[in-house]
Amino acid sequence: MDIKMPKLDVTMTEGTFLGWLVPDGAQVDEGEDLYSVGTDKVSVDIPAPTAGMLQYGAAEEDETYPVGTVLGTLVTG
Repeated sequence: MDIKMPKLDVTMTEGTFLGWLVPDGAQVDEGEDLYSVGTDKVSVDIPAPTAGMLQYGAAEEDETYPVGTVLGTLVTG
């Protein structure tokens, strides 16, 4: 399952990836905070949509990405 830059409000077109909150390769539970995203208005921790093993993607901390950009992957099953 792809982990993507979320759309936090109706006007959001991009966000700043602030970093991962768990190590690469970690097993995470559904609802566990995975990463942080910032906009010009707010910073938010984004939870895992399902349980799985986190694999970092090419996203770099403090870089801005369009909504929908793949930041990493959750390997399930």
